[in-house]
Amino acid sequence: MADQLRKRILTGDRPTGKLHLGHYIGSHRNRLKFQEQYECFFLIADLHMLTTKPDKESIEHIAEIARIIVLDHLAIGIDPGKVTFYLQSAVHEVYELQLLLSSLVTVERLQQLPTIKDMAAAAGMDQIPYNLLGYPVLQAADILMPRANLVPVGKDNESHVELARQIARRFNNAYGEVFPLPDPFVEGGTLVGTDGQAKMSKSLDNAIFLSDDAKTVERRVMSMYTDPNRVRADIPGTVEGNPVFVYHDTFNPDRTEVADLKERYRTGKVGDVEVKEKLAAALNVFLEPTRERRARYEAQTGYVDELIYTGTLRAREEGKQTLSAVKKAMGLAGAWNRISRAAEKRVKKQEIVGVRE
Repeated sequence: MADQLRKRILTGDRPTGKLHLGHYIGSHRNRLKFQEQYECFFLIADLHMLTTKPDKESIEHIAEIARIIVLDHLAIGIDPGKVTFYLQSAVHEVYELQLLLSSLVTVERLQQLPTIKDMAAAAGMDQIPYNLLGYPVLQAADILMPRANLVPVGKDNESHVELARQIARRFNNAYGEVFPLPDPFVEGGTLVGTDGQAKMSKSLDNAIFLSDDAKTVERRVMSMYTDPNRVRADIPGTVEGNPVFVYHDTFNPDRTEVADLKERYRTGKVGDVEVKEKLAAALNVFLEPTRERRARYEAQTGYVDELIYTGTLRAREEGKQTLSAVKKAMGLAGAWNRISRAAEKRVKKQEIVGVRE
């Protein structure tokens, strides 16, 4: 097992759609820092997608969306030489590790996790299927396969990392030290959707995507929700909680301009059109370097596929090493070795007898 010069991090995305500004604010901007500090494994979690989207059409789009997600990462500045992208379903060692870890957790413990019921409700499920109930065990296998030290998660998934810690601790106590105990990195920050009703989401059609061109950004911004009580520009408006100003605070680096817009908005001296036009301009300045990097990588035909392919091969090697250590600690490897050696000895003996006859 190669020595780890840096601590490892495991994070990833389900291939359900392209990334948007909400993803960037919530987690992906942190990945730009993590790649400088950690050995990064970025998971394309297509097995997790099956818990709520097992339909054939969604499965058929996995490869396409996996490419988009990786390209989105490269576009925001992720260095392909510093991270490992891999496709979860192609690392068969994860399936096996999940099975071995499943004996270390009870059904009752899984049912205590509030996220399971929430995910089922969000997917419109009347009953919880087996794979959704076991979702956190698969997550634990994802985390423990590369022996990650840090796992960035939203607050609602912090309990899943705690479960992975419990499973790792139980394994180490029962069989010997194999796994480090992963620490959660609770990522803060959500971005309200352009409709002002919920956090940004593709399914709610209230998102601005990292891949949107300048005209699309302008169109989405001009349709944004603002203060519903402000029917004319000369009526004082509310800045606090107003999505347009939330976005200005987040993406507009010109603090003087933002302060001026807020002051005039509160006193009824600026219209929504001007506020939105300046927001669209700020967002396009923010996204322009992303667009340039995207165009550069898109021009390299097959490059993203190669990154996923080589990263997945590397993840497989990590999985093989981890499984070998797990089976050795448990004694499972010894059982097969004893049987196979005895069988090989018998076959060899019969071959010798056959030659003599």
